[in-house]
Amino acid sequence: MSLRVTFLGTGGAVPTTERAPSALFVNREGDRLLFDCGEGTQRGMMRYGTGFGIDHVFVSHLHGDHVLGIPGLVQTLGFNDRSAPLTVHCPPGTGEDLRDLVHAVGHDPAFRVRIEEVAPGEVALDADGYAVRAFETEHRTVSQGYVLDEDDRPGRFDRPRAEELGVPVGPKFGRLHDGEPVEAEDGTVVEPDQVVGPPRPGRTLVYTADTRPRERTVEAAAGADLLVHDATFGDDMADRARDTAHSTGREAGEIAERADAKRLALVHISSRYAADASPIRREAMEAFDGDVLLPDDGDLVEVPFPDAEE
Repeated sequence: MSLRVTFLGTGGAVPTTERAPSALFVNREGDRLLFDCGEGTQRGMMRYGTGFGIDHVFVSHLHGDHVLGIPGLVQTLGFNDRSAPLTVHCPPGTGEDLRDLVHAVGHDPAFRVRIEEVAPGEVALDADGYAVRAFETEHRTVSQGYVLDEDDRPGRFDRPRAEELGVPVGPKFGRLHDGEPVEAEDGTVVEPDQVVGPPRPGRTLVYTADTRPRERTVEAAAGADLLVHDATFGDDMADRARDTAHSTGREAGEIAERADAKRLALVHISSRYAADASPIRREAMEAFDGDVLLPDDGDLVEVPFPDAEE
């Protein structure tokens, strides 16, 4: 079951020729989700082949580099004869401004656009096999991040043991794996826990958007398979990071280390580092013992299951 992340926009408030403003596209086994939608997001979706088939947009806050792509995207979806509704999730108190943005320049969408406010700690999307919930971040306005958290999966099925107990090869294997007792060939009942191991964890993806390093992020990202964290500046601009309520690469690394995350992706890179952003990654690596990514626009990352190597 795939969980793929495409980095559509990895830049800061000022775009560069290489980095567009914030947008993260997630494809979870065919469910397509968009986290933030900066200017030019729809062009990135075409350029990097994600397609427009999204049903949910998760907005972190209402700064322009995170939302100004929404009006154009909505209009493009309409031009492509979309009829299915689109749900935009956003922080408390921002819904009315987002409605105005969707209707910018007097445009009335050709399909229903639902604006749903969600508070930190609440579930924005309760889907089949996973949920997306909001958590509080610290920026210069009302802001929040999002956690995509998968349900636990059934344990591994012990086929040799099932055959030893007399379960005939076939549909009864699947019923056992789904948690249903079955009858063996000799008439005895075989319970699932006799042939199915303990539940296996699903995957966790965390997106902070713009934020100072926070304890809430450590809690939200505990054991995360991929943490996508604000890393706007390097150590040379640490004072600027504090003044503008952003994080440095090192601070993002410290959060990932404390959260025991497996991988860290650094985004929202300031245009000051257009020529060379490698110091941000290097400083994050000094603080975090896991895998550190400095993705470019268009990079695709597959998030494996925690037990993939077993």
